[in-house]
Amino acid sequence: MKFAIVFAAVLAVAVAAPADERDAQVVKFENDNLGVDGYNFQYETSNNINRAESAQLKNFGDDVAALVVRGSYSYTGPDGVVYTVNYVADENGFQPEAPHIPRL
Repeated sequence: MKFAIVFAAVLAVAVAAPADERDAQVVKFENDNLGVDGYNFQYETSNNINRAESAQLKNFGDDVAALVVRGSYSYTGPDGVVYTVNYVADENGFQPEAPHIPRL
């Protein structure tokens, strides 16, 4: 029953989306897989959504390693303003930065 409610809600949002959003196409896509050492990718859509991300393997010592991810994404809000979020995800967690995100 919960699945049906969630599915109906998602369907309602998709149907209510403006036609240009539903018909958006990927106009640019680049991907460079560096294996276990990391990756880089970026894409852009016809409705002005952009995202770029890169990750590099970082050794923390004692046979402990993890990917450190840096990236950004941007989109045009309903108010016509382009919003950009830059972020880092590392040993300190996910850390987004943007003028429109409140700082604690």
